[in-house]
Amino acid sequence: MLIQMIFLMGEVTEYRIQQIVDNGQVVQMTVAENVQTEPVSQKQMIMDSVSKKLDPEMKEQVAPLLEAMLQAQPTIKVKSYQHTSIIITMPKNRYERMGRPQVGEKLEINIKKIS
Repeated sequence: MLIQMIFLMGEVTEYRIQQIVDNGQVVQMTVAENVQTEPVSQKQMIMDSVSKKLDPEMKEQVAPLLEAMLQAQPTIKVKSYQHTSIIITMPKNRYERMGRPQVGEKLEINIKKIS
């Protein structure tokens, strides 16, 4: 199930239900951001990491050597994205008034700061 959160500036973030717990009186849904990460080569991750640690002059000297050493590194999916997760707890009768959403269905939740 995906939940879309619409923030004040119109940004929509999809959330996927990780778990639904129904204890008879209360329903609890745990949702997390539905994040798609882009493939990144290990070579690029290592080069970026080394680049941050070295001064510009040293970087110029080390970069060609690193490039040669890391030529055959595979491309992987990065899974280190820090995502938002939310737990929503509601009375069972409210959950039923919502149409008893199940896994695979979508909900929309509007969140904004109240001054």
